[in-house]
Amino acid sequence: AGLEPTTNGIGGDAFALAIFDGKVAGLNASGRSPARLARSAFDGKRGMPVRGWEPVTVPGAVSGWVALSKRYGRLPFADLMEPAIRCARDGYLVAPRTAELWARAFTALAPFAEWKRVFAPNGRAPRAAERIVLADHARTLDEIARTEGASFYTGSLARRMADAARADGALLDERDLAAHQAEWVTPLE
Repeated sequence: AGLEPTTNGIGGDAFALAIFDGKVAGLNASGRSPARLARSAFDGKRGMPVRGWEPVTVPGAVSGWVALSKRYGRLPFADLMEPAIRCARDGYLVAPRTAELWARAFTALAPFAEWKRVFAPNGRAPRAAERIVLADHARTLDEIARTEGASFYTGSLARRMADAARADGALLDERDLAAHQAEWVTPLE
């Protein structure tokens, strides 16, 4: 479960192909744009913005983890999250490729104060083999675990995301988060 902000963070989406009893199922846990975001907001702009709130969609990864666990899991959801919570809380050594991607993300995302506070607690991206502790991230993962993801879409985590969006003048709100559902799909053969 997403410990770092570059390729698998909790703010992203998830897609999966699962094989069970010889059958393949697809999962689309991608989020939608805020309902209040009109297509006309991008008229006259050259391409989709890549930073800030405009390109932010409902984060779907957490719903994907929950859906996979409910359909195929044998362990309690909270047990599945425990290794990630422990690593975030106690620290873990950053892998070389992760450090490289994190450094790139830092260059692009450091202007966003909250991102920098959470993912660059030393004021920079962690280096390869450096121990990184992400205490706030651990608390978020713990709340996701305890509520089986519900807090992320309809509870206190959802309210905090919506409040942060509102404070920055963004359109993402509680209704967008609450409306999100991961979708089981039939993969192409």
